[in-house]
Amino acid sequence: MNITDRRVRETFVELADTLVDDYDVIGLLDLLAHRVVELLDVTACGVVLVDHHGTLNLVAASTEEARILELSQLQNDEGPCLDSYRTGAPVSEEDLAADGDARWPRFAPAAREAGFTSVHALPMRLREVVIGAMNLFGTATGRLDGESLALGQAMADVATIGILHERAVRQYESVAGQLQSALDSRIIIEQAKGVLAERLAISVDDAFTVLRAHARSTNTKLRDVAEDVVGGSITELGPAER
Repeated sequence: MNITDRRVRETFVELADTLVDDYDVIGLLDLLAHRVVELLDVTACGVVLVDHHGTLNLVAASTEEARILELSQLQNDEGPCLDSYRTGAPVSEEDLAADGDARWPRFAPAAREAGFTSVHALPMRLREVVIGAMNLFGTATGRLDGESLALGQAMADVATIGILHERAVRQYESVAGQLQSALDSRIIIEQAKGVLAERLAISVDDAFTVLRAHARSTNTKLRDVAEDVVGGSITELGPAER
């Protein structure tokens, strides 16, 4: 195994390690941007991600020039990263001086002024879900070879899987938390029904009716009323509630 092969392997291990404890999406994408420059024949890299409003945002850049260019793309709503995100497909411009102005009249001149003469954008995509794109900037004209593009896409794919996994876990935890809260509420309500049934010498069903009526008449959550009944804060109920 040569040095490059070993570094590629180490990079994928690093990217995978970022998916476990103390997950940091910014750290993951910053690592991605710098490793892409190290391993591919490119000069700079920038990464944009879509937020929950459907808006693309810059999240990582290997150089200040790349950062400014990415922000320019987003501000002007024009550039290879946006095209790649919208189509879910790679976008390449081998010579920004030859054809770039026709495709991106604002982006191409800005990229050349920053010293870049070629650009390639890869989607951050898992099947039909596209969450962003990765821009590869070069200071030499020409296309990236197929092996380099495949490696860059594979690295973007690993990062995409990590981000989507983290979002899924966060959503699951939110749903699980809501479910647990509902279960906890059900328990305290059942306890309150029992307390009221014994205190008022009524059935459990009637006790729940009393409990619910009090919650509605006082504009209070049913769980809060139940907690007050069980805790002894509510000892008397009005006739209308009984």
